[in-house]
Amino acid sequence: MGCYADAPVILRGRDMASCGYLDDAYVVIDGGVVEAFGPMSGYKMQESGNYVIDASERYVMPAFCDSHTHIVYAGSREGEYEDRIAGMSYAQIAERGGGILNSADRLHASTENELYRSAMRRVREMMRGGTGAVEIKSGYGLTLEDEMKMLRVATRIKEDAVIAVKRTFLGAHAFPRAFVSDRDGYVRLIVEEMIPAVASEKLADYIDVFCDEGFFTVEQTRRILERGLEYGLTPKIHANELAASGGVQVGVECGALSVDHLEHVGPAECEALRGSGTMATLLPGAAFFLGMEYAPARRMIDEGLAVALASDYNPGSSPSGSMKFVLSLASIKMRMTPVEAFNAATVNGAYAMGLSDTHGTITPGKRANVIITRPMPSFAYLSYQYTEDLIERVIFN
Repeated sequence: MGCYADAPVILRGRDMASCGYLDDAYVVIDGGVVEAFGPMSGYKMQESGNYVIDASERYVMPAFCDSHTHIVYAGSREGEYEDRIAGMSYAQIAERGGGILNSADRLHASTENELYRSAMRRVREMMRGGTGAVEIKSGYGLTLEDEMKMLRVATRIKEDAVIAVKRTFLGAHAFPRAFVSDRDGYVRLIVEEMIPAVASEKLADYIDVFCDEGFFTVEQTRRILERGLEYGLTPKIHANELAASGGVQVGVECGALSVDHLEHVGPAECEALRGSGTMATLLPGAAFFLGMEYAPARRMIDEGLAVALASDYNPGSSPSGSMKFVLSLASIKMRMTPVEAFNAATVNGAYAMGLSDTHGTITPGKRANVIITRPMPSFAYLSYQYTEDLIERVIFN
C-alpha cells in the first residue's frame, strides 16, 4: 500500500479514495531509503548477502506521519477525566484552573531531563505503533522560560530519535493566570519576547495559535502569526474545536501549512480551504475522549478538500498516540473509507509536517519508513479490528 514511482504531494477529495497498491510485490531498501519496488515477477536478487524479510500474507505500507501532538508534558490529568464523567465540560474545567493551566503548573515544576525521559517513552510507544514522523508542540509552558524548556526537550528528541521530528512553538495555547485580565499584554509578551527568543536559538520550525472561543481572537492570532513569519516560523492553527471561530480563514490568509481540529466547519470554512495550500488536519481522538462533535470529514472530502489525520496526543483531551485507533475513529465516526483514512495519515500527514519529499509513501528515494502487518484478510481489516495489535514489525531508515 502507498507505493508510487512519483509520489503525490497532496491528495484532495475523490483522489483520497485510492492509493498505489501492488499484490505479490517486493520492496528494496538500501542506505536508509527505498531503492525500488515492483511485482515479484520482475524481482532479481541483486547480490548475495542481502537480508530478506518474507512478508507473505502481510501488508507493507508507509509509516504514519502524526502531525499534531503535545507529547512533552508532565504528569497526567485523570482527575479531569473523572470530572467530565461527572458532567463538567472542557470549558468549565478550564475556567476553574484545570486543563492547559493544570499541565502548565506541572511542567513548571519538572526538569528538562524528567520531561525528556517521559516524552521519549511516548515516542518509542508511538514508533511501536507505526508512527515514523511526529510533530511536537509546546504550549504547556506559558512563560518564556518554560516554553523554551519544552522546545529544548523537543530539540533533544529531534536529535536522538530515529524518526523525523518537527517542533512547533505554541506559546499562544492559553492565557496564563497572570494575564487573565490583560490578554493583550500576554500577546505582547509572545510577539516581543517569546518569538524572538525561540527563533534566536532555532528551537522551532512552526508557530501555532489556539484561535477559538474563549481563547485567542482572530486579531490576536493574526498578529502572532505575522510576527512569527517575520522570524521564519511557518504558521499553523488550532481552530474551530469549540466554535466557528474564524481561525480557519485567518490561517489560510496567513499561509498556514495546516489548520487543525475543525470540529465546527461550515460552507465558509470549506470555501476558504478549497484550492489553498493549507491542510485540514482532523483529530478524532480528542472528539472521542471529550465526547464532542466530530469534524465533518465526509462532507469535506466530498467537497474536494484535502484532509489529514493526527493523534493530538496530550494529557487532557487525547491521551493516546495510536494512529491505528485514529484510523478506526475516522472510519467509524467520520465516515472516511479505510483507504481515505490511510492516505490522510500518511501522504497528507507528511504534507502537514512539511515532509512530502521524504515521508508518507513508499517511493524510490524516500526514507525507508515502513510498517509490516501481521497476516490480514484485507486492508480494511486494519481499522476494522480497532483494538487488535496488527503491526508485526516497523522499519525506520
